[in-house]
Amino acid sequence: MKRTFVRLFLAFVLATSMSFAVQAQTLDEAARQAARQHNAKVLSAHTVQQGNQRVHVIKLLTEKGVVKTVRVRVKEK
Repeated sequence: MKRTFVRLFLAFVLATSMSFAVQAQTLDEAARQAARQHNAKVLSAHTVQQGNQRVHVIKLLTEKGVVKTVRVRVKEK
């Protein structure tokens, strides 16, 4: 039970840190940077409002055929 919790916690921390690892101003910049960082192709990209923060949501296809979703906070001016 404890081992399962630790694994889930570590997976959550890793996913959260990867999601916001990149920060960019425009959706196009964020998509290009995420694709480079994950060595993947961009499948789709759009911007959503999450509370007081705008977030770019980018769907990627890795070389191994895995689909990943990356969330990038929009820098405030």
